[in-house]
Amino acid sequence: MDTLTHALSGALLARATAGLEKPALPLGRRVAVGALVAAFPDIDIVASWISPLAYLYHHRGITHSLVMLPLWTILLSLVFALIWRKGPGWKTYAPVVALSLAAHIAGDWITNFGTMIFAPFSDWRMGLGTTFIIDLWFSGIIVAGLLTSLLWRRSRWPAVAGLALLVAYVGLQYVSLQQAVDFGERHARAAGIRAVVVTALPRPVSPFNWMVVVEDDAGYHYSHVNVRRDRLLSAGPEAGLIARLDAVYRPLDRAVWEYSPRFGNGGERAAVRAVFGHPDFAFFRWFSAYPVLHRIDDAGDRLCVWFKDLRFLTPGRDGFPFIYGLCGEAAGPMRPYGLEGGGRFPVY
Repeated sequence: MDTLTHALSGALLARATAGLEKPALPLGRRVAVGALVAAFPDIDIVASWISPLAYLYHHRGITHSLVMLPLWTILLSLVFALIWRKGPGWKTYAPVVALSLAAHIAGDWITNFGTMIFAPFSDWRMGLGTTFIIDLWFSGIIVAGLLTSLLWRRSRWPAVAGLALLVAYVGLQYVSLQQAVDFGERHARAAGIRAVVVTALPRPVSPFNWMVVVEDDAGYHYSHVNVRRDRLLSAGPEAGLIARLDAVYRPLDRAVWEYSPRFGNGGERAAVRAVFGHPDFAFFRWFSAYPVLHRIDDAGDRLCVWFKDLRFLTPGRDGFPFIYGLCGEAAGPMRPYGLEGGGRFPVY
């Protein structure tokens, strides 16, 4: 989830729970604390100052951890008590701080990227997979809840209603996810695919847009569909970005399937598989969800093998982020290398 939406969700939750603690914080301060704290976990962006690789490895780590939540609650509550020295002690801030941190964790948990809720003891990413990273409907519900709360300032029930609608929206997304997965399973059976696993990734614009992925032993069958759409949409070059992004997703009965082999085709497969299993490729194996060969550059005395993650395939958007490769010269060892030449970090 984007940081702005996180902050707004913290403000909405703070308003919805206002007055439940004794002594109560001033309402404006409570909402401000909720917004600031809900944005706080994304402070791990400082890891990008080290390298893009460090950021990807540590993002959604200890600042997003349920294990670390009590510690962050105490530290941040002490900071607010110090800022407002004439106000209540840190224990008064603790409930709204803890709730706002939990709201951020939940907001990242519902995405398909997940979050490391057990960091620093485990780097396993847990994700519900219902919601795209930037979901305008999700953000809009939060904004509507906050605006309604401004109209009825003396009541917390507009904010409570906003939170209830937000939960219902995620529930709708979960139902849509199950429909997308069911469609993938039906396709696998009809096509005779020996599926290892069938998944679906949320996509932009609509809660009904999905990238359905059927994984077999050698690669990934995937299709971009809308589980509720009954007709094809068209968007020409003059159409806006949202229209272009949305038009890609086809009705289930008009679905088009594509296939990407994990390690390429033909004689290159053994060499590509060896690169993928290289010790220096451990990060990409951990980070990627649907790794496939991007390309091979063979200049005779220099060989580079590049991989990408189909998780980042979004038709209608230019470029393909997070391409990772190993390169070697002559008989020398393979080493991590950037896409654009020496000295660059390997992930984009």
